[in-house]
Amino acid sequence: MIGWRRIVVTVGEKIGKSHLTYAQGASAELVAMATIGAADGFGLPVSTTHVLSSGVAGTMVANGSGLQWETVRNLAMAWVLTLPVAMMLSAGLFVLFVNIF
Repeated sequence: MIGWRRIVVTVGEKIGKSHLTYAQGASAELVAMATIGAADGFGLPVSTTHVLSSGVAGTMVANGSGLQWETVRNLAMAWVLTLPVAMMLSAGLFVLFVNIF
């Protein structure tokens, strides 16, 4: 609810070297819809933001527009670090709450 604008700007303007065309946006959304639907059907957890960002990057590569590798690197690092950091934070809070109560 708070950081939506930053996500929209990153996905829409900072992944590729050019702005999304309508066709690229539609293609990325259709791929995201199919991927999220398939993951739901198999009961797999996926991040809608990750799926859509990957779809946008794919359209940029297919169009020959190119990628802004600094943004792609930052997204990849966020994806890789999210799980272990969330695990450590939740474990730390659990230990804290168990000792307080």
